[in-house]
Amino acid sequence: MKTPANQPSRMFNTGDPIPQLGIGVFKVDDDECERVVLEALEVGYRHIDTAMIYRNEAAVGRAIAHSGIPREELFVTTKLWNADQGADATAGGLATSLELLGLEYVDLYLIHWPAPLRDVYVETWLALEELYATGVTKAIGVSNFEPAHLERILEAGSVVPAINQVELHPAFQQRTLRAFQEPLGILTEAWGPLGQGKYDLAEIAGLGEIAQAHGKSIQQVVLRWHLQEGVIVFPKTVRKQRMIENLSVFDWELSDEEMVLMKSMDADRRVGTHPEDGNW
Repeated sequence: MKTPANQPSRMFNTGDPIPQLGIGVFKVDDDECERVVLEALEVGYRHIDTAMIYRNEAAVGRAIAHSGIPREELFVTTKLWNADQGADATAGGLATSLELLGLEYVDLYLIHWPAPLRDVYVETWLALEELYATGVTKAIGVSNFEPAHLERILEAGSVVPAINQVELHPAFQQRTLRAFQEPLGILTEAWGPLGQGKYDLAEIAGLGEIAQAHGKSIQQVVLRWHLQEGVIVFPKTVRKQRMIENLSVFDWELSDEEMVLMKSMDADRRVGTHPEDGNW
């Protein structure tokens, strides 16, 4: 895809780029999602993150169709839900997503959770490798995988995941996981990059002072921190003005000292589901 000139991207281990900042549509109702995605595309977003379980892929597809933006200028991620895992079901899961999206291919297809009690994520990964070979997805990866889960698919498969999308925010920085996966060529992508509103960012010592020093919001500082960490990030919002604010993080930088301070904010505070428990 073509990444907008004013926006940073990261390179997959396939050699293809992914825009480093996108728009997420988790818990955005289908009725509202089309408007949200259209407005995001209007203000400059080109990376959209959805999933089968979000039940809004059709709305994402309508927005893409109505936007008039060439397909090759967009980056679309969707995810395989737990119930569709397995050697025989995975291809059907992607086929359904493509039909709902109205697309011939997605740019990135992820296993949404390892769902270890089901214990079919290894054969599911091998099925993703077959789909990748056909071109219906330009890259494959995982979401919410811990090192032990990654080790199993790396041992069984022949393709290294392009990305692992995980919970990551100032209070939960995933340093151990990142140290494991990134040397292998697996990029880190953050869901819940602002903590999903489950704690008050303003209460983190030093964060407000950094924001004040730059004349930016605390949310913008956190997004800028993600970018400088090399993390791909897709904050969710349904408000157009907030979309614009979230994009206004490319023309300034945090200092080395500020990055060190941000690192010290890690409290190993997970606010979402632990991957071992995501067995729905």
